[in-house]
Amino acid sequence: MQRWKPSFGSGAGRWWKVLGLAGVVGVAAGGAVLARSERTRRAYTPDEIRARLLERHAEASGDAPGTPPQPTPR
Repeated sequence: MQRWKPSFGSGAGRWWKVLGLAGVVGVAAGGAVLARSERTRRAYTPDEIRARLLERHAEASGDAPGTPPQPTPR
């Protein structure tokens, strides 16, 4: 009785299988990275996000930190 051995085939068909497998692995790894960054991003409360955004806006516009931004006239 012969044992079954997994094979990628032979010739040009083998490379398509290897390329497809690499693509599946790449998609899975990308999904894992996105899920991790999403968990990190959602770890902040809305108040923390608002405070950080106001602080960054103050730095960018040259205002003192802690002062609310002034609306721009249209």
